[in-house]
Amino acid sequence: MYIKNLEIHNFRNYSNFKIDFDPHINIIYGDNGQGKTNLLESIYVLALTKSHRAYIESNLIKDGEKEAVLKGTILMDMPYNLYLHLGKSTKHLKIDDNPVKTISSYIAKTNVIIFSSEDLDLIKGGPAGRRKYLDLEISQLSANYYTVENDLTKLLKIRNDYLKKMNNGEPVDMSYFDILTDYIVNKSVFIYQMRKTYIDKVNKVLPKIFKEISGLTGFNLKYNPSIDFENFSSEYLKETLKQKFKDNLDKEIILKTTLYGPQRDDFTFCLEDNNLREFGSQGQQKMAVIALKLSEIEVFKDYKKQNPIILLDDVFSDLDNTKKNNLLKHLDGDMQIIITTTDLKNIDKRLLEKAKLIHIKSGQIIENEVA
Repeated sequence: MYIKNLEIHNFRNYSNFKIDFDPHINIIYGDNGQGKTNLLESIYVLALTKSHRAYIESNLIKDGEKEAVLKGTILMDMPYNLYLHLGKSTKHLKIDDNPVKTISSYIAKTNVIIFSSEDLDLIKGGPAGRRKYLDLEISQLSANYYTVENDLTKLLKIRNDYLKKMNNGEPVDMSYFDILTDYIVNKSVFIYQMRKTYIDKVNKVLPKIFKEISGLTGFNLKYNPSIDFENFSSEYLKETLKQKFKDNLDKEIILKTTLYGPQRDDFTFCLEDNNLREFGSQGQQKMAVIALKLSEIEVFKDYKKQNPIILLDDVFSDLDNTKKNNLLKHLDGDMQIIITTTDLKNIDKRLLEKAKLIHIKSGQIIENEVA
């Protein structure tokens, strides 16, 4: 699949902007602060409805404006048009001018993988960011996953409200509380299994890819659920989680929050069983997240039987020539790749020779040519 064209209205530093993309390699260049990263972000938001770097979505709207609009045409077996309208507190989605009934079906339709400077936060940041990332990647492969995860978030809020009432000594309907907990258990089992399956799939290709781009061995992801499970069978997960809730209810009432479940999961980047967050160098950490993204490309291709759209935000500037070449080997020629850079000298000549060059300045195209 690839994005054929894009329209941006009042998104970040863009007022009214249109662009056509090459189905293979596109290089967006220009000075810092001109809108290159914002352009990639707009593609990501159009496809997945969320930003990879903004937690407050209203910040995506251009200063002084009340709304932003993104439009784009995606080509695969059958072309389709995406539309996203973002207000200060609203979001409207359409596919081929038809309002989308569920966000989950929209997110699972278009697959995008982005490489950016924010990727290091996956290692250096907290568990919440890693969970958000993992959930969005899996949601691109499974519309049902997004729905269940969203339902679970709502149920946990209700259960936590009940725990707060219990802490305050207010009367509550314990029968409903038990039913609520059972719903949470069932949805949690699904989330646990999907996360475990996804990480297992990534780990089938991750060590090999990491070795090829870094020369180091023994790298993988370790899934860290909030409970030390012996296995991931449905019945075992269900009974173990139910028992945890039963045994720790008094503690949860005191703390006024649900202590167990996927909302407290994490995953660790491990090199020879050492946590890269604590023991890895900056270079090792960067290669680890690049290897993760490359591995996910393989998982997406295997699952969807098509290539995702690849966004590379100034990735080449910090890599030596060997690492650049190793990265390029894993970017299949059939994939659409959209690259940003401040300096074309950072880009391999082989890419420049077959790329569409797009010069961006102050949110506008200065020149649009083929190298």
